[in-house]
Amino acid sequence: MFIKNFKQLSKSDVGEAGGKGASLGEMTQAGIPVPPGFVVLASAFDRFLAETDLTQEIEAQLDKVNYEDVASVDRASRVIQDLIHDAKFPEDLEKDIISEFESLGAEFVAVRSSATAEDSSVASWAGELESYLNTTQETLLANVKRCWASLFTPRAIVYRNEKGMRDTHVSVAVVVQKMVQSDVSGISFTVHPVTKDVNQMIIEACWGLGEYIVGGIVTPDSYVIDKRNGSLIDVNVAEQETMLKRGADGNEEVKVPGDIKDKQKIDGAQIAQLAEVCTNIEKHYGFPCDIEWGMEAGEFYVVQSRPITTL
Repeated sequence: MFIKNFKQLSKSDVGEAGGKGASLGEMTQAGIPVPPGFVVLASAFDRFLAETDLTQEIEAQLDKVNYEDVASVDRASRVIQDLIHDAKFPEDLEKDIISEFESLGAEFVAVRSSATAEDSSVASWAGELESYLNTTQETLLANVKRCWASLFTPRAIVYRNEKGMRDTHVSVAVVVQKMVQSDVSGISFTVHPVTKDVNQMIIEACWGLGEYIVGGIVTPDSYVIDKRNGSLIDVNVAEQETMLKRGADGNEEVKVPGDIKDKQKIDGAQIAQLAEVCTNIEKHYGFPCDIEWGMEAGEFYVVQSRPITTL
């Protein structure tokens, strides 16, 4: 079994689907609106390395690294990534990935690395590996390989050495998920991150794709909700001049149309609906969550959920 649909995965599958894949499966199982997708399991990468005889070659390159010397790390990284890019994709796996992709019925998908390792300290691998947005069927297999190769970026090689994990079996699963082309997107904290009030939730929203909120490029609307009765305690509407939309060659910045730039991004009924989704996620996991969401054609989708680490 080298591929599993989100519906077949849960939070106990970190070992084969990585943290990200397991979390998306868990939320799908719990009935949370997650864009559909599947995971190319870590076993597929392990098999690819075994079939192409790359395991020994990669070990040999890593053994040569002098970690005091940046050029040495860069050289090993380049050689290993080239080996992965040039090696032949197993044919049956190629067919299975394409057929899963076709069953999603999506023109564009996000392809994301999801690291797995025997040791739970790998939670912090999150920022170490790559994501490829707006991937089409043409670029799908190449981007799966690029996710595999991202296990050997200079940063990841150094990180593994620093964490004393050179002999730990680290692998990588790849999440393939339908892209949400959000009209509005944002972040929700199920406990107020500033006042730490457990009875309050805050939702932030901006026009367009969510990278602009996450990157702090735009000031979002913020809505504070009383979790005990769902009432809106505070609404702060921000004027927004620019937004990120999908263009022909990936994402591009566009001006927000004049008639909506100072408008509230989602209305009271939508805030209540989203707050309920976020409350369900918090209840399901049993801890305060930091949730990324998008709204496409009036439907809400959750694209990521993780524990709030600052409380």
